[in-house]
Amino acid sequence: MVFLIKWFTVMQCFIYKSLKKDGLYLYVQEEDDFSDVPAPLLKSFGKIAFVMSLDITPDRHLAKEDASNVIASLQENGFFVQIPATLTSDDWYQKIGQ
Repeated sequence: MVFLIKWFTVMQCFIYKSLKKDGLYLYVQEEDDFSDVPAPLLKSFGKIAFVMSLDITPDRHLAKEDASNVIASLQENGFFVQIPATLTSDDWYQKIGQ
């Protein structure tokens, strides 16, 4: 008998929301650790509030983002930004000067 086991990358992250802009969220790998987030980006959030911690796997359904993209960004950059649906990523980066 053969059993196939699906292995997943499980990534714990901590999610913060901008109190300045609705729909703007920042995901980081460690609670209250923003050391990987570029200063201009963090400043653009204004005040932030902790929303929740979350264990993400590639097949987890997230409301507005693809879980695989979130995991990849957390692993490569140490953070992930979820921008409001009213903005494109190009618009957002232009606003913060990246």
